[in-house]
Amino acid sequence: MKRLLFVFSWILTTTITLISALTVYQTTTRTPGLPGLVAHELRSFAGSPNAYTAYAALPASVSEISLAVKAADARPVTIDAYLSTYNSPLSGYGQVIVDTADKYSLDPYLIVAIAQQESNLCKVIPAGSYNCWGWGIHSEGTLKFSSFDQAIEEYTRGLRERYFDHGYDTPEKIMVKYTPLSDGSWASGVNQFLAELNSGNF
Repeated sequence: MKRLLFVFSWILTTTITLISALTVYQTTTRTPGLPGLVAHELRSFAGSPNAYTAYAALPASVSEISLAVKAADARPVTIDAYLSTYNSPLSGYGQVIVDTADKYSLDPYLIVAIAQQESNLCKVIPAGSYNCWGWGIHSEGTLKFSSFDQAIEEYTRGLRERYFDHGYDTPEKIMVKYTPLSDGSWASGVNQFLAELNSGNF
C-alpha cells in the first residue's frame, strides 16, 4: 500500500513539475507587448553538470536605436518651450534652429540668446524684415530676409564665417565686434539667456 502511494505521489509530482516547466518556458520565450524585444534562448554547454537555460532580450533594430537617439535630443523641445514662454514669433522653429546651428557647428542656444538680447525674440524688429538679431541693421539701411527660415540660415552662417572663424567665439568676444559701444551689458544679457536655456528654468 505504501509503495502504491509513493508511486502515485511521484507520478503526480513529476506531472505538475513538467507542466510548470513548460508553462515557464513558453512564457519566457514569448514576450508579448514588448516591441523590438525578442526573447533569445541561451543554453549552457552540452553535458555540463550545471546545465541551465537562460533568456535575454535582444537589442532593438538599428532604425529603432536611431529614432531613440534622435528623440533624446531635447534641444529643439527646450528652444520651442523657451520661445513659447516669451510668446516669440519664432515659436515652432526650434528644430530649424538646432539643425542650422549643427550645420555650422554652433550652439543653437547662442542663436536664441542673441535674438533675445537684440529683439526680445523677434518681437521688436523692423517691419517685414524677419531680422531678429540686429544683423546688418545700421544707419545706411536694414538687412531684410524673406522668411524666418532664410534669416536663421543666413544669420547662423554669418556668425560662423565672420565671428567664430576669426576667434570671436564667446559673448564677450562677439560683443567687441558686434556691438562695440556696449558697456558689457550685451554680453551679460546673452550669458543670462544662455544660462536660462541650459538650465531649463524659464
